[in-house]
Amino acid sequence: MTQRYRRRRLALFSALALALPLAVTGPALADPSNNSPAKLTKAVTLDGVLRHLDALQAISDTHGDRAAGRPGFQVSVNYVVGQLNAAGYSPTVQAFDFPYVEDNSRLDRIAPVARIFARDTDFNRNGFTPTFEGDVTGVIEPVDVIVPPAPAPNTSTSGCEAADFAGFTPGKIAMLQRGTCGFNVKVLNAQAAGASAVILFNEGQPGRTGLVTPIGDTPGLAIPVVFATYAAAEELIVLTPGATVRVKVDFTEETRTAWNVFAESQYGNANNVVMAGAHLDSVQDGPGINDNGSGSAALLETAIQMSKVKTNAKVRFAWWGAEEEGLLGSEHYVANLSPAEQDKIALYLNFDMVGSPNHFFGVYDGDDSSGTAPVPIPPGSAQIEDVFEKFYADRGLPFEDTEFSGRSDYGPFIAVNIPAGGLFTGAEGIKTAQQAALYGGTAGVAFDPCYHQPCDTRANLNLTALDVNADAIATAVITFAFDTSTVNGVRAPGKSHGRAPQRGELS
Repeated sequence: MTQRYRRRRLALFSALALALPLAVTGPALADPSNNSPAKLTKAVTLDGVLRHLDALQAISDTHGDRAAGRPGFQVSVNYVVGQLNAAGYSPTVQAFDFPYVEDNSRLDRIAPVARIFARDTDFNRNGFTPTFEGDVTGVIEPVDVIVPPAPAPNTSTSGCEAADFAGFTPGKIAMLQRGTCGFNVKVLNAQAAGASAVILFNEGQPGRTGLVTPIGDTPGLAIPVVFATYAAAEELIVLTPGATVRVKVDFTEETRTAWNVFAESQYGNANNVVMAGAHLDSVQDGPGINDNGSGSAALLETAIQMSKVKTNAKVRFAWWGAEEEGLLGSEHYVANLSPAEQDKIALYLNFDMVGSPNHFFGVYDGDDSSGTAPVPIPPGSAQIEDVFEKFYADRGLPFEDTEFSGRSDYGPFIAVNIPAGGLFTGAEGIKTAQQAALYGGTAGVAFDPCYHQPCDTRANLNLTALDVNADAIATAVITFAFDTSTVNGVRAPGKSHGRAPQRGELS
């Protein structure tokens, strides 16, 4: 892609972002007496949470999605800020730049049997220097391929010599197999022979079946090129020889801006901060209502209903940007805290996907009782887990450990030894028969069949799970807002218990 094209897209995005409206519907008025789990959970209603989710769905309906770096995310930020302002907070917005990638490349079989091959599963785009953006539909023509593959890897010479293209029909889409020469050599030979596009594919021996990204210098490249798995290529060559396919290379790579949103309680010890966060962004091309509108909306309603509560600890609510790009918002935040500021954070609570349609009630395994944690767990995390487990137990509800992996926005916090915990109702994992017996739903089906898909809409929620977990979120936040002593030893006014302080925390 040319610099000119990148600048044009960035200018368009900037203009859209500046023009986006601030969507605000007034929140329900908070009560200063919402100062106990029983009172706060009564105030944090399912209707209140769904009001925010309806707003996020409407944003996605208008703008296509709510992904970081795209207009829908800016409007989502505006919505949260507006709700917080209306509730009496003074929210802050933290901007950060990140490497934005948008890939609209395609590999589709048009005839004889239509099929859309999945990007990053069945195929990916190339990494040539330079590459070429284009959209071509034509008939495939394999060039000197060995299908089934030869027994030994690195055997195919498909496309390595100009002579391989003797008799090639100009205008067709060349299919070239991985083998003895560089991908760039194969592609330039195909272009010289008149190919309108190229489908490179893996050779087919064990260990050489999946996706790789072709790289290399390709001076003068002027046709689109994608790389396919061996299975996808075999289907095209063997099952539908002479198929008509579409090869499209269309992508953007540039630096864009995303934002974190913060709101702090008016009251509380600023040297003893309870943080609670959820990522606000969706994936590209999806509304992200369960992932993670559910966590964001439940946290927002909790913040609204706590806005007048006189807490003992300072409570800092956070809505993260660019989590789907690799926890970038929370990483930026933690990296820019001084050690002294990190030490003021008593604990962090994370809420990512709390209303999955085929749910289970998962609690981050802060004591590693399951023995599966791949990362060190900060002291105090087990005590956070205890609060969530007590919530479910008090309601007679089943619950189970979910891996304390650091693979959501609590990861940057535990990396600097801040205790953490949170909830999770499942993503692409498959529900077992035992879980179906406990929670209902369907065994053998994903907890969220619409995970990272366009169908992650307002309809993609288990409202019972969402309602329960909104109460669990409110319970944990209000509990620690008044007493963090079990986690970090900081005693609340009038309290005489608590363990010894850790990690430089105040006693």
